[in-house]
Amino acid sequence: MATQEAIFAGGCFWCTEAVFNDIAGVTSVESGYIGGANPDPTYREICTGTTGHAEAIKVTFDDQVVSYSILLEIFFATHDPTQLNRQGNDIGTQYRSAIFPLDDDQRAVAEAGIISAGEGRSEPIVTSIEGPATWYPAEDYHQQYWADEGRGNPYCLATIPPKLQKLRTSFADNLKD
Repeated sequence: MATQEAIFAGGCFWCTEAVFNDIAGVTSVESGYIGGANPDPTYREICTGTTGHAEAIKVTFDDQVVSYSILLEIFFATHDPTQLNRQGNDIGTQYRSAIFPLDDDQRAVAEAGIISAGEGRSEPIVTSIEGPATWYPAEDYHQQYWADEGRGNPYCLATIPPKLQKLRTSFADNLKD
């Protein structure tokens, strides 16, 4: 197995975590914070929108099963990369669309991915490429949120199932059994 990591910010990390957990080759998804100046930020601090951090996910994956470029395609298809500093009703820089490449190869693929994602869209892609930046895992209660208590959260029930349906429809060949 050739394990790699990828870091994506696409709005609420509960929502992006739920999507990426269903992809074949993904071995783990961790919710966290990245891109700001404060060391060891808390969720409460992040929610103020003043720390500079984004809610993000760190995806560990087997690149012999799923490539970084496919993960990027899924990322762009399951959130709105044309919304600046927001995703739907989640507003603030902490909900920005951003990619945090971990090496030069990922940066090149991310740059090409943004161009590809913009083809055929009427609105421009506002996804930024940021970093390098320090990763901070979110508090334990945010990890695997959809799988645990998220299914009882009205926000999650309104937001996550449409993303999962889009994933199942558009990326059926990339789903876990």
